[in-house]
This record gives sequence, structure tokens and C-alpha cells, in this order.
Amino acid sequence: MNENVFEKSVEGRRGVIFPHLDVETSEIPEWIARKSPIGLPSLSQLDVVRHFVRLSHKNFSVDTHFYPLGSCTMKFNPKINEYAGSLDGFINIHPYQDSTQVQGALEIIYGLENALGKITGFPHVPLAPNAGAQGEYVGVTMIKKYFESRGESRSIAIIPDSAHGTNPASAVMAGFKTIQVKSSDRGMVDIDHLKQLLTKDVACIMLTNPNTLGLFEEDILEISDLLKKNGSLLYYDGANLNAIVGKVRPSDMGFDVMHINLHKTFSTPHGGGGPGCGPVCVSEKLKDFLPYPKVIKHPEKGTYQLDSSREKSIGRIRWFYGNFLIILRAYVYIITLGIDGLQKVSELAVLNANYVKERLKKIFHVPYDKICMHEFIISMKSIKSDHGVTALDLAKRLIDDGIHPPTIYFPLIVQEAMMIEPTETESKETLDHFITIMEAIYADILKDKAKVQGAPYNTPVSRLDEVKAVKEPKLTV
Repeated sequence: MNENVFEKSVEGRRGVIFPHLDVETSEIPEWIARKSPIGLPSLSQLDVVRHFVRLSHKNFSVDTHFYPLGSCTMKFNPKINEYAGSLDGFINIHPYQDSTQVQGALEIIYGLENALGKITGFPHVPLAPNAGAQGEYVGVTMIKKYFESRGESRSIAIIPDSAHGTNPASAVMAGFKTIQVKSSDRGMVDIDHLKQLLTKDVACIMLTNPNTLGLFEEDILEISDLLKKNGSLLYYDGANLNAIVGKVRPSDMGFDVMHINLHKTFSTPHGGGGPGCGPVCVSEKLKDFLPYPKVIKHPEKGTYQLDSSREKSIGRIRWFYGNFLIILRAYVYIITLGIDGLQKVSELAVLNANYVKERLKKIFHVPYDKICMHEFIISMKSIKSDHGVTALDLAKRLIDDGIHPPTIYFPLIVQEAMMIEPTETESKETLDHFITIMEAIYADILKDKAKVQGAPYNTPVSRLDEVKAVKEPKLTV
């Protein structure tokens, strides 16, 4: 079937008839008038619908395919959250409306702040940041202002060698220098190396727990104690929060500030750059530096309003207050599941990851073979050495079997890495199907590696020159 919609065009066909214009017309100024036809194809409505539906079937999505994308928690999200996010009373309000007209929306914001505060153990939770990375930037900016308010000019942020790339980027944007702490042979922060790095110039350490290897930092309390004795703060990257919700609170680990990826942990289909929301949760010592505005509740009237009265605030980080429809979806998700349901989410995420790991480690190398959290790493290093098949080859081959490839070549400390996160929403049958496919691909590697090296075969295009695509993007047809 021809996929070029322009070649389907037949002069005179149309899919929409516009209603009669019932307002007075006026001449369009010549300087903005189109000089040539717009060039749209002439198609019936049926042809348009079929064209775009066919194109949609070529896409991978959580609703259509298994999506074990490590470190991103690409899980199925309950449709009731999408339903709530489409209600007229929510989609037809505007941030500039008077607070008396949007009390329901402000109550939802206030309610989610309180819920996230209980989940994380932090009493102050502004929802304004539009993404996890922006939440990181807000958090480290508050850390910088905290030390400035104390007359300290600490300039260093310690970053683990397994950290997400946004960690050093956010720290540098906030004005810090970054230094890297090594991982031990257990996949954790190397305590001895950390001790060597600690000076009075260290403002903070940025940690993900569980880390990007899918391992819980067993020495977190010792790390926290070392930083606090040094007068430094601890920043928690909440990207992997899906593994510990309802089980352990970042504040109890000793952290001072964190961000949450609502679109990962608390329900929003995401990818392709958005939509996102990255609330920041802070301890009492950082509350004066929170961005404004903040939703507050009148103690007697029970009404809600936005408050911007903060002298030491880092300021407004975006014009409106957060990505409201993402906030709404997260709130629906949390109140629907309740604390017992949220704990079950974490339990199943960890169970599914360990089940897949234990099955796959029989044929693929797992460099850190211990109980993992919600994700784990396999390495194709030895297979590449023995057979010439890379992590990229394996990822491309999975596409032919209808499975979205996991994250590859991250974290950087593992050569030929593939990070697998099955998430809590997948059934055992789906996991077994994925394992069977991985076993079949391994058999192909041993018997006919060219079948794997040449994949994918069932896609509109096969291998693209990814370096050329980045350097010379083709943005027009």
C-alpha cells in the first residue's frame, strides 16, 4: 500500500465541508496573503483516516508493544487518569484566571503536594518544574543559594560515574564544578574514593538510589553521614523512584532535596520530549529558597491561593504553575492506588526485574549479579568479542519481534550495556515471551550471526546512519 499521501490526491475530493461563514468578511492585507496554493492533497475523509491509522501501526508504544526501556519507567498507565485529564472542567481553565474561579484545580495541586510529601518524607513540594532535568536544576540552584545565604562559597558537586547525564549538566548550569566519584566492584559508590574527594569546597553529592545499575546503595546512611559531617547536602535524583515508593523515603536516607519525575513514576505516557513534570521536594533547611508561587490554604476559610511572598526564593522558574494536566493525572493515580497499591507497584517492579534477570543470566552476562531493584544490566562485551554482535545489533533485532529496544550503552561504566526494565504492569506471560525471544536471538548469534547483525528486517527502513542523522538532520521531505 502506497504510504505517500500526496500520491493519493485526486483533484476535487475533500474530506471536510466548512460551515457557511456567518461573520462579516474583510480583505486580507497583501503582505500576509499567500502567493501560491498551499499544496495540500485532495483526499476523502476515509482516505485520510486510513492513511494516518496505518502510519500509527508502524509506531511502538506502551499500548501496543512491550516497552522494557530501562531508567525511563515506560509503563502502562491506567486510562482513568487519561479520562480525568480530558474533562472540560480541567482542560478549559487558564492559569491567568482569578484564584476564586479555579479552586478545584488549586485543591488538586495542594493535595498532590501533600501526597508527595508523605511519600518522600519532605514537607515542602513545589510542582512548578516542567521536567525532571528542570527539577534537578531547581534543586541544585537552591543548594547554591543555601550556601550563599550562609556566607559559604562551596563550588563542587560530586557526581557518581554511573549517574544520569542530566546530573552534571544541571550542576554546571547552576554554577557548580563537578567531580566524579568511582563505583566499587559491587556497583555502589566507592566509599574510600568518596572520602578522598570530600573537602570544605563540596556543596553536595547527586545520587540516584537505586542507581542506574538497578542496585540499591547499601551504604547510603554512611554516605549521608560523611556528607553531613562535611557540612555538605545530599541531592536525590528521583528518576528511579518507581522501585521504592511506599517502601523507603528519601528523607529517611538522609537526603535534603530531590526531584520526582511524575511522568515516570506517577502516570503519564511520555517520550519524544514531553510532556513532563518534575516536582522538587525539600527539607526544612531549604524551604526559604523554594521557587514561587506556592499554593497555600487559608486556615479558616479553607480556600486556596497562590503565594509569592518569599524574600530568599530562587524566583519564578516558569511563567505558569506547573504542567497542570500532568499534576492531575499523578493525583488520580496516587489516590486510586492508595499507599497499599503504591507499595504493590514497587514490589511487582522489583519482582519482574529479578525474574527476567535470573532467566537471562543463563545466556547473557550480568556484570552485577545480585538482587536488583526495578531494572538490571546485561553486557554484550564478551559476545561482541567472540561473535562480533553488539548491543546495538541485539536492540535492532528486538524490533523485528515487536519489542521496543531497552536502553543501550548506558550506564557508561558497563561496556556494551543493555539496561532492561520490565516495569510492574507487565504480566508473567509477557515477560516469558520476551525471555523466549532473547533466547532465540542468542541462538541466532551462535548459528547465523548475520541474521542479527543485519536487523531489523520488518521495518519501513532498516539501519540508518545514526551519526549522520544527528549531524545532518533531514527535516523536510
